[in-house]
Amino acid sequence: MTLTGGAAMSMAQVSSAVVLLGLLAISVASDLRRQRIPNALVLLGLGLGLAGQAYLAGPTGLADGLLGMLIGFAVFLPLYALGGMAAGDVKLMAMVGAFLAPQGALWAAMLSLIAGGLCGVLIVLARGQLLQTLARYGLMLRTRAYFAPAADEVAGKPFPYSVAILSGTVLSLYGLPIAP
Repeated sequence: MTLTGGAAMSMAQVSSAVVLLGLLAISVASDLRRQRIPNALVLLGLGLGLAGQAYLAGPTGLADGLLGMLIGFAVFLPLYALGGMAAGDVKLMAMVGAFLAPQGALWAAMLSLIAGGLCGVLIVLARGQLLQTLARYGLMLRTRAYFAPAADEVAGKPFPYSVAILSGTVLSLYGLPIAP
């Protein structure tokens, strides 16, 4: 049995969701304060997520948790490889996948990517750098070359992506009518 959004959840599933959201809240606090997600927190979450899956559905649940973990990891890994995301964010999404299993992990990862894009746009707008950012991207499209952000451009600053992962996970759990 896996965590599913929209459908009625059992008490064990609710408990699992509370643990997951608690771990994500701690990761957000750490990311905002230290720009780092502790490996110990991710390892604890992986263990709890996989143990919870095994408790809820036995060996099938454990297999679903492992596959969810791999899906969360695989969706974010290319962004890390391209330099657009930190390793802690990739590991955190893998942890989320261990709790949510395959379908939930995919939904959470996709919604986290959308949330991250929206957060990025909001940050650029809040700093008044929309035209500067659009001009740089337009130049990259015309020349088919990469141009790094200017030293004062917010697009070149670290972004606490754990906020987007928490947002996407909450949406996947409670905002979508996902059938089991």
